[in-house]
Amino acid sequence: MNLPRSSGILLHPTSLPNRYGIGDLGKSAYKFIDFLHNSGCKLWQTLPLGPTGYGDSPYQSFSTFAGNPYLISPDLLLEEDLLHPNDLKEELDFDNDLVDYGRVISWKLNLLERAFIRFERDPKLGRRNLDIFREKNSDWLEDYALFMALKEANGGGSWIGWDESLRNREKAALAKAREELKPAIDRFTFYQFLFFRQWDALRMYAKEKNIQIIGDIPIFVSYDSSDVWANPELFFIDEKKLPTVVAGVPPDYFSETGQLWGNPLYKWKKHKAENYVWWVKRMSAVLNMVDVVRLDHFRGFAGYWEVPAKELTAVNGRWVPGPGADIFERLKDELGGLPIIAEDLGEITPDVFELRDQFNLPGMKIFQFAFSDENNPFLPHHYPENCVAYTGTHDNDTARGWYESASEYEKDFARRYLSVDGSDFAWDLIRSLWHSRANFVLAPMQDLLSLGTEARMNYPGRLGGNWGWRMKEDEMSDALLGKLKKINERAGRIA
Repeated sequence: MNLPRSSGILLHPTSLPNRYGIGDLGKSAYKFIDFLHNSGCKLWQTLPLGPTGYGDSPYQSFSTFAGNPYLISPDLLLEEDLLHPNDLKEELDFDNDLVDYGRVISWKLNLLERAFIRFERDPKLGRRNLDIFREKNSDWLEDYALFMALKEANGGGSWIGWDESLRNREKAALAKAREELKPAIDRFTFYQFLFFRQWDALRMYAKEKNIQIIGDIPIFVSYDSSDVWANPELFFIDEKKLPTVVAGVPPDYFSETGQLWGNPLYKWKKHKAENYVWWVKRMSAVLNMVDVVRLDHFRGFAGYWEVPAKELTAVNGRWVPGPGADIFERLKDELGGLPIIAEDLGEITPDVFELRDQFNLPGMKIFQFAFSDENNPFLPHHYPENCVAYTGTHDNDTARGWYESASEYEKDFARRYLSVDGSDFAWDLIRSLWHSRANFVLAPMQDLLSLGTEARMNYPGRLGGNWGWRMKEDEMSDALLGKLKKINERAGRIA
């Protein structure tokens, strides 16, 4: 993939400001695109956009194809006459700094149900468009809507707790469920219709402003998902529909016991026998939403860490070969190219780099990892042009937070390398990164705002309390825009 020299911001839509407790695809998203455009940036990177499940993590979604209904904008629904002004008149006291998912989800789903009822009562509001959407996406939407309706009918619990006939997808049981749960199925279908209508309009606006959107695909999918429930033959699932082995990573920088993700692992031989059709559909669906895809845990395609499902940590696992070049040859043939960023971080072996370079995929560089020694490959003077460089990502502390907690050696090395005193560390990183050879450079919005650890998005391995940070209404200021534009001009990142 050839990357033009560009810059951008990593910001998940949930972090956008509004009064509704969670960022969405409404006015603030359009304002953010304007901010990017006017500052000379050309890239907006998000986290996965699917419906969040366990721990509110974008990387544990109920579907790899569906969109997150919590991102649907109430303001846009009001403009479309899908809500009445009275629906949004109540006094809201949501936290403007953090997403309180427990409160927000309940409120948002109630609001979306009102929109659905209004839609059902007035067919002039777009019935034909909904039918077209349903037909166009039937290969994943039917299973997803039924899955969500069944999950709701079963108190929200995992599908492993459903009746055996439904776990095993017996035809008679599925037919009965579709009939009995039709109103709920229609409602969950409608939520997807709303999400994709709002997202498609936002992406079109981004294109008009010459902004490329970088999306994110987790290599693995959640066990509690319509993907696994509808396609158990593609995963290591036993006759009781329980995983036999699960995904994770061995002990590393983030955790002494590794990270036990718990995702079921793929039966790659089965995928290969089916000519990777599921993966082709998956990648095609994401590239219909974004321009470039960050492929999370790229090293898993060369080799992945397999942990027996009974283990409580990721320590007792083993490396198993992945599908290698075979799957990328297939994707390249089907997609006509590979607009993919390879997330090649962590414990990397030569075969991972060979796989990445075989397809000319840009890897990732994290500046925050650079200050352990003089030969560290994350120091910018080592970067090739064909890479995507970050001050940090959603999995790291903020730049300021890192500096404040770093060892004295790392602080001293960082100050000497950057020729600074450390008083404006986040922007010191940004300036150096922007002037590097890397064709794509990005910083989390938190670093542009010079925020500390309180604004960190995720602590890998920590259960709960993640994914909550939100920016304030006034933080997309003219002063910040001007500062960013100046560095884009000086670093030659404005065409």
